[in-house]
Amino acid sequence: MTRAHAAAAIAVLMIAGEARIPARHPPPELAGGVIVYTVRPADSLSTLGARFGVDAATLAIDNGWRPAARLIPGQIVRIDTRHLIPGAVGLGEIVVNLPQRMLFLGLGEYDVTAFPVAVGKASWRTPLGPFRVNTMERNPTWDVPASILEEARRGGRELPVKVPPGPDNPLGRFWLGLTLPGVGIHGTNAPASIFKAATHGCVRMHPDDIAALFELVAPGTAGRTVYAPVLLGVHEGRVYVEAHPDVYRRQPGDPVPSIRALADARGISSRVDWTRAAAAIHAREGLARDVTAAAGP
Repeated sequence: MTRAHAAAAIAVLMIAGEARIPARHPPPELAGGVIVYTVRPADSLSTLGARFGVDAATLAIDNGWRPAARLIPGQIVRIDTRHLIPGAVGLGEIVVNLPQRMLFLGLGEYDVTAFPVAVGKASWRTPLGPFRVNTMERNPTWDVPASILEEARRGGRELPVKVPPGPDNPLGRFWLGLTLPGVGIHGTNAPASIFKAATHGCVRMHPDDIAALFELVAPGTAGRTVYAPVLLGVHEGRVYVEAHPDVYRRQPGDPVPSIRALADARGISSRVDWTRAAAAIHAREGLARDVTAAAGP
């Protein structure tokens, strides 16, 4: 499905006043894949991680490098971008999983696309719950909230009350205002900040990704923010787990028993290598890891 076709389908859906359509197939549970990337000048583990939605340390481990390794132009990097989708995503629906730092958009009956994002830092959390896209702006002006002005003042910095459109605007070139109070989805003039818990509550996207998303949604588009630091899913008969740091400390304790209970409820517990699953969950590497049990003799 092309982006134009997806946008048309979403528009028809919204005119009909529907939020979702019944699926004839099980919803997809995995997004992304494994790519081979050729390093360009100025690339680093952190900038590639921010662009593709991979923690820099995980990217280094997957390529057999030290976490502080410096990349050389022309070098080949294997980048695993696979992420589990946090539940069913309806056609035209936006789902943001905060600890995962990923935004998912339903493009079709069996088509979900994923984008890495930055979310609210632990001291300034992105709120949880349902929302709708309320406003859409190209080249927005940033009206700096009083709370951010005060934070800057306490830190010995002075910010302007308004920042006009342009390269110095932290909102980038696109703004989606949400019905969540004071929260929007927007671009950035600092792409290396993506895939972090680093914002003042907004959802921040790479300039190319917000430009793509802007063409696929409309005022009234439904969405929700969720909180699932550990996920379980099945894709093409293989079982995967994915674990991220519990950045807002909402789920204390060992998550393995809850994942076991979820696997039991789905009837797939016997298909899981629980030694590997526990190791992957505790490592919290931030990618979908195959934990399928080996077939018996």
